[in-house]
Amino acid sequence: MLDSIIGTQITLSIFGICTAVSLILGVATALVGMFRSKCTQSFAVALAILPAVVQVVIMLVNGNVGAGVAVAGAFSLVRFRSAPGTAREIAVIFLAMAIGLATGMGYVVLAVLFFLVAGGLLLLLTLLNFGGSDPAERVLRITIPENLDYDGLFDDLFAKYVRSFSLEKVKTTNMGTLYELQYRIVLKNDRVPKAFFDELRCRNGNLNIVCSRESSGEAL
Repeated sequence: MLDSIIGTQITLSIFGICTAVSLILGVATALVGMFRSKCTQSFAVALAILPAVVQVVIMLVNGNVGAGVAVAGAFSLVRFRSAPGTAREIAVIFLAMAIGLATGMGYVVLAVLFFLVAGGLLLLLTLLNFGGSDPAERVLRITIPENLDYDGLFDDLFAKYVRSFSLEKVKTTNMGTLYELQYRIVLKNDRVPKAFFDELRCRNGNLNIVCSRESSGEAL
């Protein structure tokens, strides 16, 4: 079952089987890549057709060393036309390319088995939030006037509303008249209490306060 279905030459039926498997697994790979992850439509469509494209390229250069080197050089130029992606997106792209390589060489059953193993593992790790940060962890940025000593200024409030905290960065702003403090905090629950913000505003003179998740960068 794990042998290649391609013999001495590629027939129309073999090409149809390989292409159909590539397209089905490509769509399935796109669905895996979109699972609990923000994804653009163009990226999803590219994932869906990538295995079929790689499959056709591998079939065309099969046994031709010169053509293989030329295609490898052409593929290396693609990265200069691509926007930077996350590590998860890169992993899904490699998954789609591996499927295309397998189907392009005729190993359609091996391609299906590999997708089931790799795709299933990716879904499982996503469900388990493997390597993810604590949902209650936030990045807190507080602006204070220059006449306030920031050392221990908010320790009593942190002891009241958060489980843990650490001062990560201090920088001056507005020509040195203000300090911006960046804390990494872990709240006692997933929500930011309004009373916590109110007490911080009273302490810092009602200057800017931003509380956000580090991954999204959007204020909560």
